[in-house]
Amino acid sequence: MDYKAAAALLGGWDNILILTHKRPDGDTIGCAVGLCALLRQCGKTAWVLKNPDATSRFTPYLEGYVAPEDFAFDKVVAVDVATLGLLTPEARAIADRRGVDLCVDHHPSNENYAKETCLETDKAACGEIVYKLVGELGHLDREIASMLYLAVSTDTGCFVYSNTTPNSHQVAAALMELDVPYVDINKRHFRTKSLNRMQLERLLVERMEVLEGGAVVLSSLTLADMETLGAREEDAEDIAAFLGQIEGVKVSATIREVENGECKISLRSDPDYLDSCAACALLGGGGHKTASGCTVPGDAWTAQEAMKQAILQVLHGR
Repeated sequence: MDYKAAAALLGGWDNILILTHKRPDGDTIGCAVGLCALLRQCGKTAWVLKNPDATSRFTPYLEGYVAPEDFAFDKVVAVDVATLGLLTPEARAIADRRGVDLCVDHHPSNENYAKETCLETDKAACGEIVYKLVGELGHLDREIASMLYLAVSTDTGCFVYSNTTPNSHQVAAALMELDVPYVDINKRHFRTKSLNRMQLERLLVERMEVLEGGAVVLSSLTLADMETLGAREEDAEDIAAFLGQIEGVKVSATIREVENGECKISLRSDPDYLDSCAACALLGGGGHKTASGCTVPGDAWTAQEAMKQAILQVLHGR
């Protein structure tokens, strides 16, 4: 359905629970809080389901919006969640038990798992879609605008990723008219690194596997690395973008060992060189042409080899 139909649905609902994805980023958090604030502005009861993966970089945005444990919801909305596999265990349990009533998303790999889906794949950030919902349901205030700016800014890499469109800039400009704290948001998410983060980046460079004359690079981080450095999850936030900063690199794969004997792979690429979504799809994942991900069982080195072979298969058919 289009955003007008989605807004009409939301306008007729109440007692709404909003779901975000695992290892949440600024888009899913910004959309969830922004939508929750919008629904409350409309006189509805709305909360965001607690996400145990949220780091201290994002938890301040969620203050006052996390659902109490006894919240009796009637409707469930997922934002920026392409597949059920991307939900946290608690959110997945809810989805499996009673379904998701509406999904608002921008990922081409969306699996249409919700009863209704508002999908706009030409948008760089889900926040651009929620911005349109605001125009149908209520009005922008500084609180909502700040959350949607967070969503758009972080999913475009502060407006430097190739997914950035004129619409991204137009939405950001409209949000800035509301005096959003864009300097603080961008400094927090793009210009501040912990010492532990710098050490993790050092390890990625030292272990880098280089292919295709320097156009393709892969590297890994293990749970042992995190423990040795005393690094926290927030120290590794968006670290997938790091290797792509190296001159000449067109494809970068960052493998991170996570719990339960699995590895999370984040793939970034120049879409004219490699379709990231096609490569990750070979391993059960998905996303965008420029940025996709998947989860692979086994240790970091096994996962890295699997990702390498998937990249080579898409590049050369082998």
